[in-house]
Amino acid sequence: MIVRSSLVWLLSVAAAAGCAKAESEDGGGGGAGGFSMPVEVVTARVDTVVDAITTTGQIEAVQSILLRPDVGGRIVEILFREGSTVAKGEPLFKVDDAELVAQVARAEADRDLARQALERTGKLLAENASSQADLELAEANYRSNEAQLQLLQIRLERTLVRAPFRGVVGTRSVSLGDYVTTTTEMVSLQTYNPQRAAFKVPERFAQRLAAGQEVLFRVASLPGREFRGVVEFVDPVVSLPARVITVKARVSNRDRVLRPGMFIEVRLATDVRPSAVIVPEEAIVPLEGLVIVWVVNDEGTVERREVTLGVRTPGFVEVRSGVDGNEQVVVGGQARLAPGMPVMPIPVDRPPPQQGGGTDAAPGGQSGADDQPGDGAEAVPDSGV
Repeated sequence: MIVRSSLVWLLSVAAAAGCAKAESEDGGGGGAGGFSMPVEVVTARVDTVVDAITTTGQIEAVQSILLRPDVGGRIVEILFREGSTVAKGEPLFKVDDAELVAQVARAEADRDLARQALERTGKLLAENASSQADLELAEANYRSNEAQLQLLQIRLERTLVRAPFRGVVGTRSVSLGDYVTTTTEMVSLQTYNPQRAAFKVPERFAQRLAAGQEVLFRVASLPGREFRGVVEFVDPVVSLPARVITVKARVSNRDRVLRPGMFIEVRLATDVRPSAVIVPEEAIVPLEGLVIVWVVNDEGTVERREVTLGVRTPGFVEVRSGVDGNEQVVVGGQARLAPGMPVMPIPVDRPPPQQGGGTDAAPGGQSGADDQPGDGAEAVPDSGV
């Protein structure tokens, strides 16, 4: 009984194997008249991509100082209003100069006396009543008194504290009647047009930084506005311990809305690729450490291609190599595909991302690790991607 059951089972297995082989020979292969696998496809687009770095920073004045007096003394006049615009050379403070005025008067008298002595010695030498040494001594005494007078006149002039450049004065730190020294901070002064957008970039982007690059940034306190500047300074030294590079861009501020210290979100364009190939990110398939895309060729079969990725945006990715523009890439049904398999392409709609270019996105690539941005800097696409 057991032997008969085993024989029946073996015959059933053999019959099933024969049926499977017949089906494979008749229609399961890749012949021209065989079954075509339906797959969803999208045509790769050609568009402009801007490889950029995004980070944060702040607005800085091109010139910014804390004014200190050149001469110590008591403040007797304050000649400006806080927050006002002052011209270069405009007086801001007056320090008590009564003592210096008296010293200047005494120095003028000493100089006049020395000049008279010099003239008298010259006449006596002409009459052979004095020596050449006496004349030289009188001349040196005159020059010494003249220099002393000029020194006191300079100190007297510096009792008037002036603005070294045109700008806006901030909050003053002293009041009328305060005694100040040469180390006393009196008031801040900074320029207002143009301004600088200052930010820091990780050192791995050092080779992508250069003067003249365009910078776009937004200010948190000014929603809806975008400002444009040009890089004018790239620090040649990497700052430790964060290992970042300081970058500064000059930006126009005619309407004076940008103020030093404002927080900004910066986008620095480092490379523009006007003929980049863009595909939906569903077309990207990681496989055994590689990144591949299934492409439908002109014969109606699929090819497995290894690709190198570039800039990413939500829903889309740039393909740096492996796919050409206007080729059909598979975005649905990749798990059932094999190289050379006939397929039935079903076009699907993948609208391009909305313009604006304000979404952060990280660059990809075959290597991956070294090209991924971080530490506050990312790569983003252009508004057309």
